[in-house]
Amino acid sequence: MVDETPPPGDETGGTVEDPTQRHLSHRRERLAEFLDSEGLDAVWFGRPNSFAWLTTGSNVVDRDADVGVAAAGFTRADGFVAVTDNVEAERLAREELPDAFGVVSVPWYESSLAAAVADATEGAGAADFDAPGLDPLDASRLRRPLSPTDVERYRALGREVAAALERVARELQPGDTEHEVAAGLRISLATRGIEAPVTLVGGSERAQRFRHATPTRSELGSYALLSVTAERGGLYASATRTVAFEDAPEWLASRHETAMRVEATALDATARAAAGEPLGAPGADAGEPSSGTAGDVFGAIADAYDALGEPDEWKRHHQGGAAGFAGREWFASPESDEPVQAPLGYAYNPTVRGAKSEDTVLVTEDGVEVLTRTGEWPSRPVASCLADGAVEVDRHDVLWIGDGGA
Repeated sequence: MVDETPPPGDETGGTVEDPTQRHLSHRRERLAEFLDSEGLDAVWFGRPNSFAWLTTGSNVVDRDADVGVAAAGFTRADGFVAVTDNVEAERLAREELPDAFGVVSVPWYESSLAAAVADATEGAGAADFDAPGLDPLDASRLRRPLSPTDVERYRALGREVAAALERVARELQPGDTEHEVAAGLRISLATRGIEAPVTLVGGSERAQRFRHATPTRSELGSYALLSVTAERGGLYASATRTVAFEDAPEWLASRHETAMRVEATALDATARAAAGEPLGAPGADAGEPSSGTAGDVFGAIADAYDALGEPDEWKRHHQGGAAGFAGREWFASPESDEPVQAPLGYAYNPTVRGAKSEDTVLVTEDGVEVLTRTGEWPSRPVASCLADGAVEVDRHDVLWIGDGGA
């Protein structure tokens, strides 16, 4: 929920626009432009991540539902408005919606949410869920790039996700089961008001066999990969940490190094693509300016795997992509024409046969900022593989517990 404390005074005795006002000003401008460009009179968001993008509140009661208990919208006639039933209206108005939103309430027994939204729409409308008479809406591109208030909240989320993940990771023992570790991760995140839609824990046996190690009763063994995708206020942050014990395999350090190099290359390529700069294959000239697409970034990723002696590894797991108001707004793939934008979150997750490197970063015109970091986990600068790139990105290394490889 948006911070609703009164705006502080500035040095001239005036007031500084509060976060709610800045947030809604950005959304109003972007949505008004969208209505004009599409010839629409209203746009509606019922899916939880897009509802949160617009309001910073939550419309979730049943976490298995694709659509929440309310839809938030922007209309030419009424500005910001939300539609829900009489069961939820008062709670949402008091706890989840900024004061700028009007609330349309319908009796729960008389109308569905979809029908109520259709009835509340004057003229042509679009929605991110099925509603009679409204055009379908893919909200992902509307959510990009991030606004200044999004960035502020994203930084806070990234720090707290990393703190929760690392707190659990530092306490691991070889005899812990994957289920126990996953439960600890969920609790550590929940105490910070963070949901965990993805929690992966792979011990030494299963991490080598499966790229998505959903937790089981297996013990960790000689090392463990912990991965989370966590959500708060509609924003998503992903991160992975690797913990190795005394008898961890000798190859773990080198494979993790390769994964970090690929990730650093992906981040370097993303920053260049966002700026329209040449990418350049490893060992080649810089080449032509990037077309600024996810396909360009994927090409740099595949080239990095090849240059590092692992040409087929990208085929065995997706490589991640843009993040923000979804775990991934898009995935880097060979033919993707999704635009690389800034400011925006990105989470790449290269894997190399039992090793993985992953964090959520913010790419801006000033470069790359790692969001999921505390400064307390072993990390070091890792070089990109791109041509003419002395670019280095701080990456999280393996944490060795005991004598192994420390």
